[in-house]
Amino acid sequence: MSRLSIVIPALNEAENLPTVFDTIPVAELEAAGWQTEVVVVDNASTDGTADVARALGATVVTQPRRGYGNAYQAGFDRATGDVISTGDADCTYPFDSLPELLSVLVEQDVEFMTTNRLGRANRSAMKRTHTIANHALSALSRGLFRNGLRDSQSGMWVFRRYVWDGLDVRSPGMAFSQEIKNAATRAGYRYLEVPIEYRPRGGEVKLKALPDGMANLRQLFEHRLRREAGRRVECPGTLAPRQAAPAVDAADDSALTAHYEAV
Repeated sequence: MSRLSIVIPALNEAENLPTVFDTIPVAELEAAGWQTEVVVVDNASTDGTADVARALGATVVTQPRRGYGNAYQAGFDRATGDVISTGDADCTYPFDSLPELLSVLVEQDVEFMTTNRLGRANRSAMKRTHTIANHALSALSRGLFRNGLRDSQSGMWVFRRYVWDGLDVRSPGMAFSQEIKNAATRAGYRYLEVPIEYRPRGGEVKLKALPDGMANLRQLFEHRLRREAGRRVECPGTLAPRQAAPAVDAADDSALTAHYEAV
């Protein structure tokens, strides 16, 4: 049986965690051959997030240094799975889609899978200003890194553990999301972007639009200009790298029901 680690960063998300855990299909994943662990990274919460996560059966990692990237670094270090999946603790990401996403990862021999929230079907789940900003950052990221990804800011990824071991990802904050995608595609891992359902957020919004947006802009240019310090790590016994799978076009809402086939 393969092992899946679901890593969830959480800052004051005690109210949302029970709903999030209800969407994780542990029994369905087990039937599909996946033993699942859930790792919740408590990023210096003050509302009892860690206690709620433990009561729900999660492995809790404490990361006192606040920041989205800091939380993920700590969570990935603790994760024991052959495959790692991510998503926020705010009810926005469809953990119930994991069985299908994992099936695509295996069947298409993908090493790094990222997701696209920016299709037309999801417009009501995100503020219009955030949607515009996401499209703008994603367009700039595509232009700089030439990887075709339509949503550079999505926080749901599914990837082989060894990919993380081969990346040099440095961002302590929200820019971590775009950096891990650009690092993985730049390193030559086989990648795929698939559309997902994106849901309305529960609780308090943590995103600080202007400062986070400016930090992301700086990071994109700094990353593009730097020489990668990481090294590509191959899974023992894998074939030589093939051409990366193309991204699914975010403008095509029919892709939501097309079983995530690359086009």
